[in-house]
Amino acid sequence: MISRFFRLAENNTTVRTELLAGATTFLTMAYIVLVNPAILGQAGMPVAAVAAATCLAAGIGSILMGTIANYPIALAPGMGLNAYFTYTVVLGMGLPWQTALGAVFISGAAFLLMTLAGLRQLIIGAIPRPLYAAIAAGIGLFIAFIGLKSAGIVVAHPATTVALGDLKSPAALVAIVGLALIALLQVWRVRAAILIGILAASALGWLLGLVVFKPEPFDPAVITATLFQADIPAALGLGPNGKGLTIGLIEILFVFLFVDLFDNLGTLVAVSSRAGLVQPDGTIPRLNRIFVADSLATMVGAAAGTSTTVSYIESASGVAAGGRTGLTAVTTGVLFLAALLLVPFAAAIPAAATAPALILVGALMMAPLAQADWTDPQVAIPAFLTLIMIPLTFSIANGLAMGIIAYAVLKLVRPKPAERPDEARPEGFLTRRLLGVPFGDLFLYLLAALCLARFIWLGAE
Repeated sequence: MISRFFRLAENNTTVRTELLAGATTFLTMAYIVLVNPAILGQAGMPVAAVAAATCLAAGIGSILMGTIANYPIALAPGMGLNAYFTYTVVLGMGLPWQTALGAVFISGAAFLLMTLAGLRQLIIGAIPRPLYAAIAAGIGLFIAFIGLKSAGIVVAHPATTVALGDLKSPAALVAIVGLALIALLQVWRVRAAILIGILAASALGWLLGLVVFKPEPFDPAVITATLFQADIPAALGLGPNGKGLTIGLIEILFVFLFVDLFDNLGTLVAVSSRAGLVQPDGTIPRLNRIFVADSLATMVGAAAGTSTTVSYIESASGVAAGGRTGLTAVTTGVLFLAALLLVPFAAAIPAAATAPALILVGALMMAPLAQADWTDPQVAIPAFLTLIMIPLTFSIANGLAMGIIAYAVLKLVRPKPAERPDEARPEGFLTRRLLGVPFGDLFLYLLAALCLARFIWLGAE
């Protein structure tokens, strides 16, 4: 029955291979159970409850992906979006974390409706692939900067903005040791390198007195502190905690939605190509089902009490181990649910021990930059602005908006050469024109106008 449901014979794989691949993926991305609570905990959320919500979101999300789309792609709360949730939305804008969770839930519902309505094709066709790469890499720089800052390796400085911190401090020493260990293990291609590094750094942190931990048995009721706490009316500016639908709330929804979309596209292309699942014409089978599973996972995660759930590039480790079907993702999901028993230990992980994971994951997110043609100004300028503005303004929204505006302006003023092969559009809705302009380009210009209006509004405050 399992073989028929997941089409194992058709994909030249076996139950044993899929189970081993699922376990490999879990070990590669299990660090999120420790890192995500450390980040969201700074937003005032209960750490143990967030750890439980992380396990639930990753477990249920991965199982949904495996059963609905039959792809070996695992999901979990996304790195970068959890930092945006904490540092920009809650700490920066001053919104309660319950309202931020409501915005995450709404973005998941909007993603689902857009998928069912076919609007995702318009978005995919309007925004160039190099911007996807720049957004991913910019988020990598963003979370790496957060890791360096939380470890005390990089500190604020009145004259130079930032400076090197005290590397002899206990926090910096723990982070440096963890960083060296993770890097070494990754060079040796150890699957659970990040998880092992976090645990080793945590042990050193305990010895140096960075955290005091009293182990307690797992209590399933711990998740009630975040379960169903998402304030959806407030995220829409309604209800007793709402203050009206403002530009700030619209921006939050925009970022949660679009970064989730771009993250999924990048991961999907990379993992599907590695698994040999891309068709000869370049299309990806069951694309709608993939997006449906992702949007449902985001809604489940928000209801449980965590930031946006996304597809994980670490799924490629399971593919490398032979995973080809949704049974790999289901196996990973079941292991994440079993990891609920480890929730009490989340509070024992000092921030300095999770900092190396942020830095190394940020480094690995630089890989998509190779997809951009840095010799073409129309590509290089918007991509660079996106890449540099995300970490320097501490805002994914600013980098995303700057890149879209720059690309739209350069596309508008560029002479009309013959269409390049990589710009060719598939036949269908996107090739239709209004006043001689393709619908996809009109949507790009509309997005750019909205981003420009956002900057004007921010400047007028």
